[in-house]
Amino acid sequence: MNLKQKYGNTAMVAGASEGIGAAFATRLAAEGLDLILIARRLKPLQQLADLLESKYKVKAMCISIDLSGTDAIQQIEKALNGREISLLVYNAALSYIGPFIKNSAENHSQAVQLNMITPLKMVRLYGEKMLEKGKGAVVLMTSLAGFQGSGYLSVYAATKAFIRILAESLWYEWKNSGVDVIACCAGATATPGYKNTHPEKTGFLTPRVLEPEEVADECFKKLGKQPSFIAGTGNRLASFVMQKIFPRKMAVKIMGDTTKKMYRL
Repeated sequence: MNLKQKYGNTAMVAGASEGIGAAFATRLAAEGLDLILIARRLKPLQQLADLLESKYKVKAMCISIDLSGTDAIQQIEKALNGREISLLVYNAALSYIGPFIKNSAENHSQAVQLNMITPLKMVRLYGEKMLEKGKGAVVLMTSLAGFQGSGYLSVYAATKAFIRILAESLWYEWKNSGVDVIACCAGATATPGYKNTHPEKTGFLTPRVLEPEEVADECFKKLGKQPSFIAGTGNRLASFVMQKIFPRKMAVKIMGDTTKKMYRL
């Protein structure tokens, strides 16, 4: 599938400075789409933009903002100055690891704003414009943590459940309009953020850690074909066992126990 021909000329990637977001940006540049790259830290964002412009001869615009801010959308719109978005990837997320009660209410609210409210507003704004044109695509990054209660990841898991259900719902609403929507459900992925948490191995049955490029490539193969997918064969198998074979109580316990062991909580 030629992404530029099917969806349009310009892609926006929120949370693009590293990891999965950078992998999505690289794949989109390779397909010839111009880029709007958004993240809080400007330096790595600009380095990625320069690399992609040089390698793929596309245009890459950087917008350095805090997506957890309540005025994030207004800042983006001001920077865009009327430019149209053909494909939206929302990858930005905050993930506090630890007991719910040990994180402040303000930090929990910041995660909800970044993980749920900002992408909701972006999908509402740019999705409407895509529907008016009759073509476009929305990719929302979610997580296996959102498939059941996830102890020590409670707020992150809850926000990712919201995002998956939102994407699946909009896939149905928009599937005959020319606008494709998909929830990309990732498990453990070798991003800098994941590596910086120094997770411990939890056993030989644990699915292997995917590379960000694997997640992005699989996502574009599934886009337009289904409402959501789980990246990686091992993750799909693990999810099947957790959701279809184990009782809900056991699935929640396994998820909490695994997180507890991984992060020595």
